[in-house]
Amino acid sequence: MPIELKVPEVGESITEVEIGGWLKPEGAVVQKDENVVTLESEKATVELPSPIAGRITKILKQKGQTAAIGEVLAYLDQTEAAAEKPASPREAAPSPARENSTATGNGIEAAVSERVAKPLVAPAAQPELASRRMSAEEVAPAVPGQMTNVPRQAEEERAMAKPPVSPPAAGSGREEEVVPMSPLRRAVAKHLVEAQQTAALLTTINEIDMSAVMALRKEFQPVFQEKYSVKLGFMSFFVKATVDALKLVPQVNAEVRGTNIVYRNYYDIGVAVGGGKGLVVPVIRNAERLSFAEIEVAIARLAQRAQENKLQPEELQGGTFTISNGGVYGSLLSTPIVNPPQSGILGLHAIQDRPVARDGNVVIRPMMYVALTYDHRIVDGREAVTFLKRIKETVESPARMLLEV
Repeated sequence: MPIELKVPEVGESITEVEIGGWLKPEGAVVQKDENVVTLESEKATVELPSPIAGRITKILKQKGQTAAIGEVLAYLDQTEAAAEKPASPREAAPSPARENSTATGNGIEAAVSERVAKPLVAPAAQPELASRRMSAEEVAPAVPGQMTNVPRQAEEERAMAKPPVSPPAAGSGREEEVVPMSPLRRAVAKHLVEAQQTAALLTTINEIDMSAVMALRKEFQPVFQEKYSVKLGFMSFFVKATVDALKLVPQVNAEVRGTNIVYRNYYDIGVAVGGGKGLVVPVIRNAERLSFAEIEVAIARLAQRAQENKLQPEELQGGTFTISNGGVYGSLLSTPIVNPPQSGILGLHAIQDRPVARDGNVVIRPMMYVALTYDHRIVDGREAVTFLKRIKETVESPARMLLEV
């Protein structure tokens, strides 16, 4: 009896998926729990395993097509796979001589005869050969022993004639490629437009002296990496500083829900990372409970899973605040867009040596611009500036994160 391979539940509120591609073709034998097809939703890409060991007898949905939750994608047959016997080495690898002699037949012989009979001339060279034949006829005397002025006349005619107009060559740089948007890209576009249409977005900017954090990383990087097998990056400092600032200004950690404001006493921080299918924002749960090492390990794990398109929908849902680091791509300054229904997003940018005033002197310091975009419906300018100022103070004096002052 055929076994149905159906689209499973892949996340809350997701009603359909797009077939990302079949990992096994129709007719292939698969093992139980072996991944056979990738499914792309607006939130994540998942691989669907085979429920049995058997053969894929029929594929109903091809790459790029959509399928509803619970819809049958393919049929598998367990008995057919069990009855199949592996081919012997002699059957699996026929001799090349026999294969050529039996597979070619009269068709190949005819093709070979035709190719020998005709000169092998590339299409682009045919006009040149014709021109050469014409030149030979023109220079030949019309009557043996009698000279003519045909070569001069032919030369004059060719000089006066217009050169032939060649059609545009392939690969001229004006081709177009139409690629459908992936479900993830469509979802990102929808959320960004929704944020612009529903929220009152405003951005405030500050700059941070990164000297203290850079010195701290340089001092403890070897021992930190040896102990935890992960580098001590900048993001853990900003996650810690963000949690501290959110506790000070709870409006930035809240959301508008209808006519109500919902304040949260937990801190699930989304960290924007570039994945195989585009930008995704996996969430670090309960970031207030994590150490620097635990935050770095969580970020590294989520980033790796994003690159491999293995993030699950639940890993992308429910963030209360987002941090986006455009500095890794060289961005000097930007105004990020909030991720609804969140009320704030912190944008980090490139670190650059810039002249700044310290104690009446101009000195060079590694500086970073930071930008907070917030929903002005529930966050006033005073709260936004206070939040960003707290981030600045904490990162410039990282010992405060340990003392919680």
